[in-house]
Amino acid sequence: MSEIVSSPSLSWKTKIYCTVMSAVTDAARRSNFTVNRRLINFFDIRSPPNGKPVNGVKTADVTVDPARNLWFRVFTPDGKSFNGLPVIVFFHGGGFSFLSADSKAYDDVCRRFALEIPAVIVSVNYRLAPENPFPAQYEDGVDVIRYLENSLDIDGFAPTADLSRCFLAGDSAGGNIAHHVARRISDTPQSEFRTVRVIGLVAIQPFFGGEERTPAELRLVGMPLVSVERSDWAWKAFLPDGSDRDHEAANVSGPRSADISRSDFPATLVFVAEFDPLQDWQKRYFEWLKKSGKEAYLVEYPGTIHAFYVFPELPESLMLITETKDFIMKQSSKVKG
Repeated sequence: MSEIVSSPSLSWKTKIYCTVMSAVTDAARRSNFTVNRRLINFFDIRSPPNGKPVNGVKTADVTVDPARNLWFRVFTPDGKSFNGLPVIVFFHGGGFSFLSADSKAYDDVCRRFALEIPAVIVSVNYRLAPENPFPAQYEDGVDVIRYLENSLDIDGFAPTADLSRCFLAGDSAGGNIAHHVARRISDTPQSEFRTVRVIGLVAIQPFFGGEERTPAELRLVGMPLVSVERSDWAWKAFLPDGSDRDHEAANVSGPRSADISRSDFPATLVFVAEFDPLQDWQKRYFEWLKKSGKEAYLVEYPGTIHAFYVFPELPESLMLITETKDFIMKQSSKVKG
């Protein structure tokens, strides 16, 4: 007789956070697919940059384009021994419509990545939907890569960063953005990127979808943070008018998917959780990468939920950082000096 697990095992701290955040985002989402920014910003605790080390990491904010409020936060481990570190360009989650690079949860996450891998983290503050729908977020991501390529003297950045070992990473909607930025970069002539070399992609429970209702979406009703109703709203707010969820931005491995078989798409690490309703789309993404002839790895964590890694009290959170570190070291070792 097979074992049936009805719900994830979470601490009270994690449960309370998920309940509050779910309630706030539900209240901020309007039926006309706009967002109550005043409400969501009231609950979104922000962390300022700090040039002095906090938990072993210094931070600085760098403006790319003030006209569209495009900027990124650089997280640099403090210490003379940290030189020639890999660079991780990170995209935060939030359904394309919520949170920012200076949201406390993501500031904390990026500090952990910077110190424990170690690496220089470039956390992108991209434009949000629905005010800025597809493809604004992808364009912002590519423009940050171009900025890194063309800016040799970024305060607080060089010389600790090795841009020849650049990785894209993101969770949920950020994982979706990281994928599409990687695809656009891989289709760009190499002559345009002589300094930045994207050699890996870390897709943490990426937000993909489609018109179909998958078994996981139908089975995992009432899970924290993610639901079919919330996902449908996010896609409607993000995708072009008249599009359905089989749009290539959402269903990347579906009937309208791009052909990446001949592109220089980077090695990809995909993280999946047992109680994430999006898991079937994530697994299909992994299989699609493999069928396209790309190097891809899948790591599954039982008993965990969507966005589990932002909760340091969960043991799987540290496990994910360790897996990411191993992946980055493996890919970095392939780069010739």
